[in-house]
Amino acid sequence: MSKLSGLALITVFLLAGCGKSEPDTNAAAQALTVTVVKVKAENVPTVEELPGRTAAYMIAEVRPQVNGIILQRPFKEGAEVKAGQLLYQIDPAVYQAVYDAAKASLARAESSRYAARLKAERYAELVKIEAVSKQASDEADAALKQIDADVAAAKAVLERARIDLAYTKVSAPISGRIGRSAVTPGALVTANQAEALATVQQLNPIYVDVTQSSSDMMRMKRDLEQGKLKHVGGNSVSVQLVLEDGSIYAKEGKLAFSEVSVDQGTGSVTLRAVFPNAERVLLPGMYVRARITQGVHSDAILVPHAAVSRTPLGAAMVMVVNAENKVEPRPVKTAQSIGDQWVVIDGLAPGERVITEGLQKVKPDMLVTPQQADAKPEAASPENNTTKTAAPAAAK
Repeated sequence: MSKLSGLALITVFLLAGCGKSEPDTNAAAQALTVTVVKVKAENVPTVEELPGRTAAYMIAEVRPQVNGIILQRPFKEGAEVKAGQLLYQIDPAVYQAVYDAAKASLARAESSRYAARLKAERYAELVKIEAVSKQASDEADAALKQIDADVAAAKAVLERARIDLAYTKVSAPISGRIGRSAVTPGALVTANQAEALATVQQLNPIYVDVTQSSSDMMRMKRDLEQGKLKHVGGNSVSVQLVLEDGSIYAKEGKLAFSEVSVDQGTGSVTLRAVFPNAERVLLPGMYVRARITQGVHSDAILVPHAAVSRTPLGAAMVMVVNAENKVEPRPVKTAQSIGDQWVVIDGLAPGERVITEGLQKVKPDMLVTPQQADAKPEAASPENNTTKTAAPAAAK
């Protein structure tokens, strides 16, 4: 009977041991597995993405300076032209005739001056020996000066005729791409007409004009003064361009200047950047977004978009797994979005584990099994592994 009693007691103890380990096994099995990232502090550039439009670096509207009929238009619409290249030829016949007449008038005036100079010089010698009167000599000098004035006037008329004749050749004022022509050969044009014959635009380099609200600019200056932001090194500020289709422009630009006054209607300030455009990818009037680095957040933390949720009041919040592997809600302050991550400047410490997957199933103080992204899951608690291995041994 004593042996049977001993066996019964052993059986009771084994059953009692199995009963104690089973709840721990169930608790471990019920712990939800979530994916976490361990955050770290780093210096993050403050990048403002601002809307804007492209604008030609230089624009020149071509207009005629003289009246006449267009004889030829030797350029191709939409082509690249060089400064000084012939664009339109106006009929030069009338202006050539005026030039020739002015040239002949100058020759006649110069011939008269030659005779008058000889007479004045001769009278100057004769007055010394009293062969002519002093009055006659003075009249000869006055006649010479009069003819000198006539020669100067004739030269001015000739120069004006030369300029008008040159204006019959309408040339490109700048190098660039020429647009649609408003006239064809045979059209009558007038000097300084309101409608331009064509427009030439220099597209390489090209301007990008963007606007930033004055409040954002003031906030950024305040953060720089308080040390929340650090200045970007160097005098020039680089600019990255996002095109209408969402692609990134291959070439990097530089910030040229910022407006010195605030637009009263919109409360914004205009910033102008210059971009190389040798391939003519950018055309005037395109809508773009410019990314401008305006400072650096020191000791900022990057958190994936999927980890950040919003409260009913719009405040940002993340779920953190604490040292006891329990879920802890944490309000955070975000500065901006970079790619698929938020820049968190307050609310998190380096080394903390933020949940990125499984947020819909977790609750505050809930026990979870954290799994590092691209890593094997961690145990919910160290005792769980001991319980799982001890239970089969006891069952034997």
